[in-house]
Amino acid sequence: MARTRFAPDRGLTTRMVLTMVLLAVLYVVLIGAIALAGFGWVFGVIIGLGVLWAQWYFSDKIALSAMRARQVSPAEEPELHAMIDRLCALADMPKPKVAVADTDLPNAFAAGRSPDRAVVCVTRGIQRRLDDRELEAVLSHELSHVAHRDVLVMTVASVVGVLAGMMTRMLLWSGMMRGGRNNNNAAVMVLVVMLVAAVVYAVSFLLTRLLSRYRELAADRAGAILTGQPSVLASALTKISGDMAKIPQKDLRQAEAYNAFFFVPAMTGKVDIASLFASHPPLEKRLEQLNRISIELGQE
Repeated sequence: MARTRFAPDRGLTTRMVLTMVLLAVLYVVLIGAIALAGFGWVFGVIIGLGVLWAQWYFSDKIALSAMRARQVSPAEEPELHAMIDRLCALADMPKPKVAVADTDLPNAFAAGRSPDRAVVCVTRGIQRRLDDRELEAVLSHELSHVAHRDVLVMTVASVVGVLAGMMTRMLLWSGMMRGGRNNNNAAVMVLVVMLVAAVVYAVSFLLTRLLSRYRELAADRAGAILTGQPSVLASALTKISGDMAKIPQKDLRQAEAYNAFFFVPAMTGKVDIASLFASHPPLEKRLEQLNRISIELGQE
C-alpha cells in the first residue's frame, strides 16, 4: 500500500497477494496446456505478456474510453477539483487526474497503474444526485482504492480471464485450419485446451469477485475513517443504490462489464442467483459496517 493517511488493511493486502499468486499459477497452467497441445509455449507467453502490459500501461485510458469520460481541468470543474485537493492533502497522497463521464448513471470509479498515474472519475448522474458532503465521501472511497493499490491488482487480475477466452478462440480457429491425417488429434488437443481455459476462467472469475467484495468494504472503511463521516458515506450509498433502479436497463447493461470498478454496481435491486457472484457486497453489509465505524468514532 502507498504511504498515506488512509487506514492500512492487512486483510486486503494478504488477499491481493494471494489472488495474484493463484492467478499466476492459473496462467502457467493455461500456457502449459497450450504447449502440451503442440501449439508452443512461446505463443502463449508472447500473447499473454503483450495483453498484460497493454492492460497495465493503458488501464486508465481504457477505463475512461469505455465510460466515454474525459479529463477535466480545475477551470472546468472547480468544485470537484477542490474536493479532491482537500482529500489528497488530508490523506497526504499525490493528486490523481480528474475526469467526468457525461452519463446519468450515478457512479464513480478509480483507475490507473499507480497512485502517480491514477484517475478518479465521477458521472454527471452522481454529481446531480449527491450533495457536496456525500460526493466528497464517495471521492474518499475512490481515493482509498488508489492508495491501497487494489485498482492495479483488479486490473491485472481481470487479464487472466480475458486471456483464457482469447486464447481459446485463437486455438479453436487454429485447430479448424489444420488438416490431414492428424486432424482428429489436433481437434482433441484443442478441446482439451478449451476445457482447461474454461476452468481457468471460472476460477479467475471467482477469485476476482471475492477480492472485489472485500476491497469495497476496505474502501468504505478507509474512506469513512479518513473523513470521520461514515454516516455521510452511508447516505450516499443508500441514495445511489435506490436511484440505480430508475436507470434504463439499456444503460445498466452497457456499464455492467465495469461493475467491479464502480462505487455501486450498475444493476437493479432484484435479488437472484447472480447475486452470489456479485462484484460488491450487499448494501446491508456495507451499511452495517459504516454504522459500526460511526459508533466506534463516537466512542473515541
